Amino acid sequence: MPNPAYALSALIFGLIEEESLNVNVLRVSKWTIAAFVLPCLLLYVCLVFVPILVSMYSGLLDWNGIGESRFIGLDNFKKLLFDDPVFWPSVKRTLMFAVFSMLEIPVALFVAILLNRFIKKPNFLVSSYFLPVILSVVIIGQLWKTIYNPASMGGMLNQLLEALHLNDWTRAWLTDPDVAMYSLYFVALWQYLGYHTLIQFTGIQNIPSDVIEAAKIDGADGLKADWHITFPMNIPIFKISIVLAFIGSLQAFDMIMVMTGGGPAHATDVISTHMYNMSFLSMKYGYGSSIAAFLVVLCLTATVIINFLFSRLERKYT
Repeated sequence: MPNPAYALSALIFGLIEEESLNVNVLRVSKWTIAAFVLPCLLLYVCLVFVPILVSMYSGLLDWNGIGESRFIGLDNFKKLLFDDPVFWPSVKRTLMFAVFSMLEIPVALFVAILLNRFIKKPNFLVSSYFLPVILSVVIIGQLWKTIYNPASMGGMLNQLLEALHLNDWTRAWLTDPDVAMYSLYFVALWQYLGYHTLIQFTGIQNIPSDVIEAAKIDGADGLKADWHITFPMNIPIFKISIVLAFIGSLQAFDMIMVMTGGGPAHATDVISTHMYNMSFLSMKYGYGSSIAAFLVVLCLTATVIINFLFSRLERKYT
């Protein structure tokens, strides 16, 4: 889901820019604008930044979340970075999850272009593709667990492979450490393809028709028009999908917990599931908080890098 931080930041910076340019459409003072923005800003700080700071402080404690705590400084972070055999593999899986999710965005853009070009009334198809996003993650997890079951337990995928005489391809998809994580990647891509297709489709439809017509007159049509017109003018929307996919994948948790719980033998553990297991199953709340602090820093770093890269891309095409 879209992060409210972006909406709030856009509102604040938009108001500041409008005031600096003396384009005050509402004809109100900056203090009036601040008075309306301040309550939401304070609420956002209390619900987002304060818990982050509390979590970072908890990462400096030896605490089970219930009893007395003991300040141990950076010991949790040292253990996290150098002595935890589960942590770095979970970071690798999380980053791979994010990369796979970003690779989905060009596919979503291509599907949106095809829908916009060849389907006269594409709204029904776009809504159909969006349906998996509406479904509960628990429903999706149970559905795909059934699909991935062994053929003897009614697993549709393995039964299909056997019917095609591809018995060597059958797998215990969720209990085989070599393929379990890739099985989860596929489910996530299937679930959110329609979501990003809808975003890209909306962006494409907002491209002025006169620009498209002018491109056709100049000889740009088909893939050439998509490369030189559709993609450059859709870069801000493309960026939104990239940020949402990447940051959302870094925080992946619910689907993995429903389908595998991080198993088998930590083969599908990502940062968030490892944090949950340490905090609430092993009762190491301080150590779990240090993992949460690492995840926050990783998300912020990724957001800054993506915004920097896309700002250069936007300047190039502008």
